[in-house]
Amino acid sequence: MSTGPGDETGQEPPVVPTTLPATSPFGITVPVNVIPDRELGIGHHGAHSALDAPLPPGVTIDTDTGATVMWAPPEPKPPATPSTLLRVAAIWGGLALLLILAMAAGIGALNRDLYSASGFVKQYLSALSRSDAEAALSFPGVEPKPTELAAAGLPTKLPHTLLRDSVMRAPKDARVTDVDRGEDGVQKVTVEYTLDGTKAQSVFEVERTGTNFGVFDEWRFASSPLAVLSVNVLHDAEFTVNGLTLDTRAHHEADAEPTFSNSASYLAFSPSSYELSKDSRLLAAAPVTVPVTQSGVTEATVDVQPTDEFVHDVQQDLNGWLDNTCASQTVLMPTGCPFGVTIDDRVTSEPVWTITEYPVVTLTATDSNFAMPQTPAVAHVQVEVQSLFDGEVSTLDQDEPFSMALTVTLSPSGQPQIILH
Repeated sequence: MSTGPGDETGQEPPVVPTTLPATSPFGITVPVNVIPDRELGIGHHGAHSALDAPLPPGVTIDTDTGATVMWAPPEPKPPATPSTLLRVAAIWGGLALLLILAMAAGIGALNRDLYSASGFVKQYLSALSRSDAEAALSFPGVEPKPTELAAAGLPTKLPHTLLRDSVMRAPKDARVTDVDRGEDGVQKVTVEYTLDGTKAQSVFEVERTGTNFGVFDEWRFASSPLAVLSVNVLHDAEFTVNGLTLDTRAHHEADAEPTFSNSASYLAFSPSSYELSKDSRLLAAAPVTVPVTQSGVTEATVDVQPTDEFVHDVQQDLNGWLDNTCASQTVLMPTGCPFGVTIDDRVTSEPVWTITEYPVVTLTATDSNFAMPQTPAVAHVQVEVQSLFDGEVSTLDQDEPFSMALTVTLSPSGQPQIILH
């Protein structure tokens, strides 16, 4: 007679282990053996002394099936063999070598492009294209040496007036077309570009000075890329360059004698373009564009001429002088005037003068002033005279042709100063 679960002999059948998937605390799902409760002593009398008795280590209850699950950790991996360690070391060594080669290739590429002679020149041209005068002037060797200026017959100190952002007119589409590596270490970099719509080129001389951090090449201009713009202002002292008005006398000696024409030299960026002109009420010069493509001296001339307003002012002054100073005199020969009349008979009335044709003012520049050449004009006189022969009284009413010349200069205040000839 059976007293409990089991076979006919009263013995419990052998436990057949089953497996269920379980997840370890490390997030790894592995198949584990499911051990029946009776194998663990659960379900027998006295197996649990309390409902909340702690489970043995590694044992959990499957909340879905109610089965008791014992977690079995994965079997430990065998220790690495020397051959495995060698393979790992070889892999890491290869990766390190590839990294070193990549860095070397990158440094080489940078030295060929950004940190090369051509790259140095490109950076300078980039500063010009941005109208960044401060950046352009920061390049080593950009300032001309006093010996270079002296060799060109120039003062060793020249004004930096044109070396400012607002005056810069940089070329477009600049590209390096050639690099000539000289035996003396100086490399000549040829650059082509468009300046004022015209194709042009410049050659820059640069030399290597060392390395930065022992890796990247450093360069300097072997000869200054700056040019000297020598401006000759004819018949005046002031001119305008790229919108900036300058007075050439600003850099003359304090005791220098005033001159009709003036000149001055200025340091200028190269390559660049400079438009010079003069535009005022009395004086003007047609704009002239000067491309500066090489270091050295570039000559420029501003031909200043009187404006129509200037000529009109002189004409008005001359007419007023003839009317108010000369024609107003009631004498046959007005004092200090270019006309008059000689009469042999007795004058019985005051002469009356008028100007019927004024001299037409034209002004031409000379070495020292603006001049009007001898120009014809006509005055008219009316006066009563009595004949000394027979006493007859008559009226002299006739034209008196004359001519006159004058020169004009401008006072420091800008007013015309006329001298009659």
